[in-house]
Amino acid sequence: MTLRQNCRWGVAAPTSMGVRITPPDGAPVHTSNTFMMQATSAESNVLNIPASLGIPGLALTNFVAGSPISYFIKSELRRRGIDCAGPDIPQGGPWGYRHQFNIADSGFGTRGPRVHNDRSGEVGLILNAKDFDLEDIFGSRGVQILHLSGLVGALSPDTSRFCAEVARAAKQHGTRISFDLNYRASFWKGRERELRAAFTEIAGMADILVGNEEDFQLCLGIDGPEAGGEGLAAKIDSFKEMIGRVKLAFPSASVYGTTLRQVVSVNEHLWGAITSFGDEFHVIEPRPIPILDRIGGGDGFVSGLLYGILKGWTPEQSTQFAWAGGALATTVLTDYATPADEEMVWSVYEGNARVRR
Repeated sequence: MTLRQNCRWGVAAPTSMGVRITPPDGAPVHTSNTFMMQATSAESNVLNIPASLGIPGLALTNFVAGSPISYFIKSELRRRGIDCAGPDIPQGGPWGYRHQFNIADSGFGTRGPRVHNDRSGEVGLILNAKDFDLEDIFGSRGVQILHLSGLVGALSPDTSRFCAEVARAAKQHGTRISFDLNYRASFWKGRERELRAAFTEIAGMADILVGNEEDFQLCLGIDGPEAGGEGLAAKIDSFKEMIGRVKLAFPSASVYGTTLRQVVSVNEHLWGAITSFGDEFHVIEPRPIPILDRIGGGDGFVSGLLYGILKGWTPEQSTQFAWAGGALATTVLTDYATPADEEMVWSVYEGNARVRR
């Protein structure tokens, strides 16, 4: 895949930033009185591996003017090497705009994690292209890859339009487009026809298209893998056939990907991946990985995949790094992976957990 050169940013992503609060030590939310807070969004998670390894990222988002949560989010993004662009929206009083809260525990053993989203009045619901200088971002300064997520695309009719307009502007300037479908039933309820049309348009512009079997079926109407066989490994050919159907429906993309996950317990998953670059498939069969916190594993996969593409690596290397990026994200309590260097990610892929001195 040929990328634009001499760009200010490697990856840019429209997003609605918020905070996640998590009890320590895997405790459940309803019995906890101490919480860790982090700045979060699926899209900024994807920016994190490239930013950690020296490729600048840009979050396109709204903020609440004068909010201490906004200040916290901006500070955290700067610390992570991620720039941000977007307006400070007046709060409009105590019952006005705010940033979303994601209230989640990690679960433990046989007790699954629980996530409660508190998004009423979220400032990201009113994302609007007129508030961003898209000509400067994509034309003058330049972005190599625009990453779009179905989470922000499905937040509201405004965010659906925003993502499509940003994608058109990026396409006009030769920026490659990545789209992770990220279906959420609660976002789609009562809006199926509207969102199917919006997602189909964006997928038609995508150069990199990522989703699991549910995403492709429910967002784009693509038949999923056939049932049969025991375990994920036995279904790999069916997943390849599904990706083949996606390629026929959306031939403008050149990279397609899906993750494979089977939950053994909260703290052990089988984790695999399939990508298609051109006519070639690259498969990592599901392997057991230990889980500290599962949230962000899929984002880590996409983050690692985009990093490999930005570096010009082979499809096989990019797939391996993507698998390891997702696995790395599940070893930390943040939603995002922050590798110290490439070696840390490759060690995860190689299964090398020996101490480094």
